[in-house]
Amino acid sequence: MLQIPIWLDLAAVIVGALAGVWAAQERKLDLVGYIGLGFLCGLGGGLIRDMAMQVGSVYMLQSPYAIPFVVATGVIGYFFPQIIKRYPNLLDWLDILSVGLFVVAGTDKAIHYNLYPMACMLMGVLTGVGGGMMRDVFLGDTPRIFQRSNFYAVAAIGGAVVYYTLVAVSHYNLEISAIASVATTMGLRRLSLYYNVTLPTEVDLTPKVAASAKRIKEKARRKK
Repeated sequence: MLQIPIWLDLAAVIVGALAGVWAAQERKLDLVGYIGLGFLCGLGGGLIRDMAMQVGSVYMLQSPYAIPFVVATGVIGYFFPQIIKRYPNLLDWLDILSVGLFVVAGTDKAIHYNLYPMACMLMGVLTGVGGGMMRDVFLGDTPRIFQRSNFYAVAAIGGAVVYYTLVAVSHYNLEISAIASVATTMGLRRLSLYYNVTLPTEVDLTPKVAASAKRIKEKARRKK
């Protein structure tokens, strides 16, 4: 059971499925590919969350709308590809929007089952990036969250922190909290793209730490 409105929950599923449809179109897949990637992006993150939490029911099996909506999105995207082709920059927007919506759904369910704060935020992040991660794996790519790129998982973490803080700590209205969380996730992503901010790779602090330890050791000897 989720506390957030059903329309917001289904919006996350549909937007996520659209991101999968877009990826299927880029790879020129068949109808099964469209529906399959729609399932992965629309329901994959929730499935990972439910398997990890092991409380309540599996959302995609409980909801009477989730699976039909995903299938319909895949079929419509397959037979009417021009709708997507008109907007070449749509994928990135759909992708991060779905991440933001799923972060809300995942964090909300964890709060509902009284998980610890860090666990609630982790479930939000897993729900947000899980579908895209599964999509990349099935397409034979390195998952985006593991690549050096502009904020993606970091944006999801920001959205989860905002939602948990507003709902569980400050007890704000759920819809206002959801909007703030999605805006945070998308805002962090767009700002990182605009200013080309990325997390560094191959960071090695060993020389600096060793040099600092050596200086401290030398100072200690002098005092003696």
